[in-house]
Amino acid sequence: MTIKAVTFDLWDTLVDDDSDEPKRSSQGLRSKRDERRHLMWDAMNGVEPIDLDTVVQAYDVADAAFNVVWKENHINWTVEQRLRVVLNGLGRKLPQNVMDQLIEDTGRMEVDIPPNAIDGIAEALAELSERYKLCIVSDAIVTPGTGLRKILENYDLKRYFSGFAFSDEVGHSKPHRSMFDSAAEQLGVEVSEIVHIGDRDHNDIKGPHAIGAKAILFTATRADDRDITTADAICDNPRDLAGIIDAMAAAG
Repeated sequence: MTIKAVTFDLWDTLVDDDSDEPKRSSQGLRSKRDERRHLMWDAMNGVEPIDLDTVVQAYDVADAAFNVVWKENHINWTVEQRLRVVLNGLGRKLPQNVMDQLIEDTGRMEVDIPPNAIDGIAEALAELSERYKLCIVSDAIVTPGTGLRKILENYDLKRYFSGFAFSDEVGHSKPHRSMFDSAAEQLGVEVSEIVHIGDRDHNDIKGPHAIGAKAILFTATRADDRDITTADAICDNPRDLAGIIDAMAAAG
């Protein structure tokens, strides 16, 4: 196998998921979970009074539905779709300008107060980009792809990537093959010429393997799947990535 491209998960591979929560707490802000519900309540209550607990319960139900669709059907609802599920559950509508602002405010939370970039990842990307084409293949979850690009740009990481396959833009989430097909098409390579890097065995290892790509389990931040993985290699430190990939390329 010739390795021509390397694709990266984002959460717990490029940035440390939820490392923004201590930042929020230190500023006296609500957690992301609570703030999303409060934003929804504030928007709805401004149009027609409604109890906060009622909105929270409806939001919890919508989140549970999102998780089923995401994990079982490999579809990542957009921010707007998630919010409309909450509204539909309560039999409510919002004026378009209020809805637009709610979508913007919900999707910007991790942009305005971002999770930390993982130590050493910038150096790893700089080295890898000299020899391979790089692309992001990542579920968006709540922050849309536009916001995730902004986070990468603010950390000066975006410049290393020639493509971006975010689930809210592709229409499916990992491990659906369309995510990896999108990356291959953007980079002009075959899927079999890709090595994917990520922290979740089901999404980031089994997904690429199912379509003939190689995969590396990244454990620098999240090592939960280390003992069950079928990855071609395991990386504990981003500084080792280039050497691992070069060795895989040399082995053919």
